[in-house]
Amino acid sequence: MSFDYDLFVIGGGSGGVRAARVAAQTGAKVALAEESRMGGTCVIRGCVPKKLMVYASSYPEKIEEAQGYGWDATIGDFSWDTFRGKLHAELDRLEGVYRKLLNGSDVEIHDCRATVTDAHTVKLGDGKSVTAKHILIATGGHPVRPDMENGDLGLVSNDMFLLEKLPETLLIVGGGYIACEFACIMAGLGVKVTMYHRGAQILKGFDDEARGLLAESMRYRGIDLHTGTTITELCPADQAPKGRMPAGSDAAAGGTNPLGDNPKSFTDARAAGPVWTRATNGDEKVFDHVLFATGRAPNTKGLGLEDAGVDVGRHGEIVVDEFSQTNVPSIYAIGDVTNRVQLTPVAIREGMAFVETVFKGNPTPVDHELIASAVFTQPELGTIGETEDDAIARGESVEVYSTAFRPMQTAFLDTPQRVLMKLIVSTETRKILGCHIVADHAGEMIQMVAIAIKMGATKEDFDRTCAVHPTMGEELVTMKSPVRTT
Repeated sequence: MSFDYDLFVIGGGSGGVRAARVAAQTGAKVALAEESRMGGTCVIRGCVPKKLMVYASSYPEKIEEAQGYGWDATIGDFSWDTFRGKLHAELDRLEGVYRKLLNGSDVEIHDCRATVTDAHTVKLGDGKSVTAKHILIATGGHPVRPDMENGDLGLVSNDMFLLEKLPETLLIVGGGYIACEFACIMAGLGVKVTMYHRGAQILKGFDDEARGLLAESMRYRGIDLHTGTTITELCPADQAPKGRMPAGSDAAAGGTNPLGDNPKSFTDARAAGPVWTRATNGDEKVFDHVLFATGRAPNTKGLGLEDAGVDVGRHGEIVVDEFSQTNVPSIYAIGDVTNRVQLTPVAIREGMAFVETVFKGNPTPVDHELIASAVFTQPELGTIGETEDDAIARGESVEVYSTAFRPMQTAFLDTPQRVLMKLIVSTETRKILGCHIVADHAGEMIQMVAIAIKMGATKEDFDRTCAVHPTMGEELVTMKSPVRTT
């Protein structure tokens, strides 16, 4: 049977683009469809713009530190307009790079939505249908709002890069890494940030000591963090229940439109004015914006997967095996749409493994073990491997090496900020099962540590490594006695 293409990729994010390019380099005829902007979540509405916002938000603290070191340093007002213009210019540039890479690899681009109609057929947004020997779905995921009345008044992470102006006040609902990152970013830009998280502590699933230290640091930076709390009601401030409008609030005085004259600037045209909220702790407050950072879901709705017979899990994820193959042999899926490990480098690795398996005749399972990651709070959290609780839960006996201290840079300024270095070590094999770092540049440190841990380094390997002094990282190779054994 002949097909229009050897491979048709649905989704122009990092994973889909890499798979399309590398497959085309084998001589395969490849096409890719993307209904939005090329580059996907990471480049357009995730990692890249978020990290640039992290950089922008860090300068006020640097100026304070400079003053503490004797510099006659001052900083003026932050211009969101200037930053926003340069941010979007950079995203436009990166999208152009992605398109250039695809064109250079002879991948045919379709700027439209594509859906699956059967095992080998893709229907394009213009109504045309094409066939492919293999179909790869790499449509990613999207942020979700809670299912509650007036939930559409809240923003989601996508919207944060499209704000016409910075709000004066912001409520963030959620306690995961996206919530924590945006809390630190917006606080650094001068926004008064309140944060509600329904759990007992932020960053569920991460190391407990790291979570506690970051919560402490966020409060030190002025973030009004409430755990065990969430909102039960929200509505436009001018429609707040009678007698419930906080006296003296902007909304009570008539309010302003924090989106300016163009609320359609938002991806979903949300929140055209101040929002009144009621929380489980009894607080009733008005905020310029409410950001829901309460989770993400795979982009599988309306893809035609049911018609093609592709199995979908209970959370909407495409079910795949270790080779990213669905129950329909000709259809594969990679990245966030599979809800395995939601990280851009993982999606790229999955795309590469797919090409090795399907187009190079080298069956390559995806390796999801010991993946390092970073949370770009201030300070950052870098992590790889198991937490202490993870190891204990699976019956592993471990030694825990941990130290929290004031680093030289901030101790000189007599500030209370601390950093954390922590190792989880198997008492049986002596291998390091996990490493958790809370410190400036923890993301950079954990990338280097990850190489050693991925290679199976033991605690004794770390002990034999000479320290680099004076650095924060030297603590990783100088901790001699465990704080506890479990």
